[in-house]
Amino acid sequence: MAERLKRSGLLGELSAEFAGTMILILFGCGVVAQVAAGGALTDPEGGLGDHDSISWAWGLGVTLGVYVAARLSGAHINPAVTLALAVFKNFPWRKVAPYALAQTAGAFVAALLVRWNYSEALAKADPGHTIKTQTVFSTLPANGNTALPVHEWGAFRDQVIGTAILLLLIMAITDLLNTPPGANLAPFVIGLVVVAIGMAFGTNAGYAINPARDFGPRLASFLTGYGGAWRDQYGNLYFWVPIIAPLIGGLLGAGLYKVFIGRFLPAAEPEPTGRVPAP
Repeated sequence: MAERLKRSGLLGELSAEFAGTMILILFGCGVVAQVAAGGALTDPEGGLGDHDSISWAWGLGVTLGVYVAARLSGAHINPAVTLALAVFKNFPWRKVAPYALAQTAGAFVAALLVRWNYSEALAKADPGHTIKTQTVFSTLPANGNTALPVHEWGAFRDQVIGTAILLLLIMAITDLLNTPPGANLAPFVIGLVVVAIGMAFGTNAGYAINPARDFGPRLASFLTGYGGAWRDQYGNLYFWVPIIAPLIGGLLGAGLYKVFIGRFLPAAEPEPTGRVPAP
């Protein structure tokens, strides 16, 4: 197995990042399409409806995507994670751009599949393919709701905070010198982190917390009929917010973990609780 992994090289890693991110988006955009298309047919305001089911499906998508990719690539499935690991965990800088491209490509292909699969429902719910169902694929301030006065800079702040929380917790969960989950449960716990972020920080900007998750599906929606995909409900260019803000937030969160926790941990893995220390 070790020899096989060695032979796979960068191509295998990129393939894993593509596949893992594709799984994430299939479940994430898929659940929003299901709720939005169904909800828009029964709700004259076109509300997304069941927020909890959306949060859980995104979290499960992260969990499953990580299980798919972890062995080959470490399952970053998020350029903000890749960048933070390059800065704080010695991940090779030469791999940062290829990883981000593979992640974005996986998200793009997954969004095309969701768009194709839900084409009839989305056409019925929103014949003009407007902002009403744009949130199936990409995020907007206040999920496109003009009743909530959140604009791009409020959404920018939100994405910095949300991604900082994500990276701080990923660093904690995966740090072998801390108390990481056993029995290969780290992907499940990271999925729960995404569920919690969705439930606590989902209103202002839709918790993209991942540039590939937003840009890949946004491009897919633009190429398949959503002409306003790059702008928000106020007509402002918005696509840059869920790209730049998560990159900044990821660095902030990983840095905070290093400052407050990482530098105080012992240099060697501590003895497990209950084990008699070696003489």
